[in-house]
Amino acid sequence: MGKGAPEIQESLTAGDGQYAVVVARWNDAITFKLRDGAVETLKRHGAAHEQIEVYYVPGSFELPMLADKLAATGRYEAVICLGAVIQGETMHHEYINHAVAHGIMNAACDHGIPVMFGVLTCMNDKQAMDRAGGLVGNKGVEAAQAALEMVGVYRSLAES
Repeated sequence: MGKGAPEIQESLTAGDGQYAVVVARWNDAITFKLRDGAVETLKRHGAAHEQIEVYYVPGSFELPMLADKLAATGRYEAVICLGAVIQGETMHHEYINHAVAHGIMNAACDHGIPVMFGVLTCMNDKQAMDRAGGLVGNKGVEAAQAALEMVGVYRSLAES
């Protein structure tokens, strides 16, 4: 940043608010690892068990529908969406990925809270497993960390 300009860098602390984690059941060998990573990350940063509510939907396509409903309640500091769309022999993954990304962003913008995109968009099962606690880390952890950072920025804005 430029000289003398304030720099906002929030610590990753959960505070006392509620967090929703929405998990797609499709590809559950992967998505449940993302869920575990996200929940453990929230706890590691101060969230008590009672502050975290985990919801399940059939697949990634349904993530934005429930995320929008949860964000609309005003009960949550953030909603973390976790899924895995793996390319198959057809082009279905492109349609699902675009719709899910658009729907999650709309939920965040419409309700003014962080709604996080923790959806793997991989070419094959190996790539997905690598991103669900394998060689590339756990994208559920990253989605939860991003949610905490955004919550911190939103808090700073509300306080100023």
